[in-house]
Amino acid sequence: MIAAWPGIGNIGLIAVNYLKNKLEAEEIGEIESWRHFYPKEILVRDGIVQGMDFPANKFYHKKAGRELIFFLGESQPSGEDEIYEIANLVIDAAEEFGCKMLYTAGAAVAPVHHTSTPRVWAIPNKEELIEQARSYPNTIAMSDIGGREGRGNITGLNGVLIGVAKRRNLDGICLLGEIPIYIAHFPGHIILYPKASKSILDVLSFSLKVEFDRTNIDLYSKNVEKEIDHLYNELSLPIRSELDKLKYVNYIKRADPGPITEDETEKIIKEVEDFFREGGKHG
Repeated sequence: MIAAWPGIGNIGLIAVNYLKNKLEAEEIGEIESWRHFYPKEILVRDGIVQGMDFPANKFYHKKAGRELIFFLGESQPSGEDEIYEIANLVIDAAEEFGCKMLYTAGAAVAPVHHTSTPRVWAIPNKEELIEQARSYPNTIAMSDIGGREGRGNITGLNGVLIGVAKRRNLDGICLLGEIPIYIAHFPGHIILYPKASKSILDVLSFSLKVEFDRTNIDLYSKNVEKEIDHLYNELSLPIRSELDKLKYVNYIKRADPGPITEDETEKIIKEVEDFFREGGKHG
C-alpha cells in the first residue's frame, strides 16, 4: 500500500497521485469522511443548500506485476483522536487487502538548495528494513544523518500511520522528499515542490518495480523551479549569499550544522518571511 495526504509542498501527495494516475489505478472504496472531518464548505445550487462537502479519502487498486493499493486523502484531520482513528482504518483496509508493505510519502525540511536534486529520507518501522531503505536510489536512512543519532519525529498521518502499522506488525517505510528550509517559508502559491515528488517517484519505481511516463512531472517541476528562481532572485543579495552556502552542505554523518549556523538560519527565515509579508519588495 502507498498512502499520502496534503503536507508541506504537497510532495508526497503529488508523487502518489501521479503514480496512481499513470498506472490508471481504479477506485475501489473510501473512508466515510463525515465521521472524522469537519465539512470544508456548504454546497449551494440554484440558490438551495444541497449538502456539506467533506474531504475525500479513497482507495485505489492496480495490478502492475504485483497488486498495488493506493490510499489518497484530500485533507488530514485536525484532531489527534481523528488522526489515530483514520490511521487504524487505513491499516484495517491494508490487512483486508492482504498488503505486506506500507509506504507513506511526505516532506523533509532540510538545509539544502533548490538547484540540487532532492534526496529522500527513508524511515522504516523495523530495524531489519534499514538495509532495504539504504538500497533505494538517492536515499538517506535517518540513522545516517549526522547530529540526529537516528532520532526525530514525523508529524501527522505520515508518522502515525507508520507507527500504527508497526504496532500491528505490518512492515512500513516513510519516504520524505527534501524541501529547502527557505522554500517551506515561501507564500502558499509557490509552496508546491514537485522536484522532491520526482525523487520519491524514483524510489517507488525502484522498490515496486514499476515503470511509467514521467514527462508531465518533469515539465511541472521545471515550471515550478522557474517560479522559485524568480522569487529567489528577488531576495536581497545578503540573503541570497547566505542561502547559496546551502549548495555545499553535506549533513550526512556530520555533527555540526554546516556552513550556516542555527542562528543564521533563523535570521534568514525571518528575512524571507518579512520579504513576502511586505509584498516582495526590499530596499
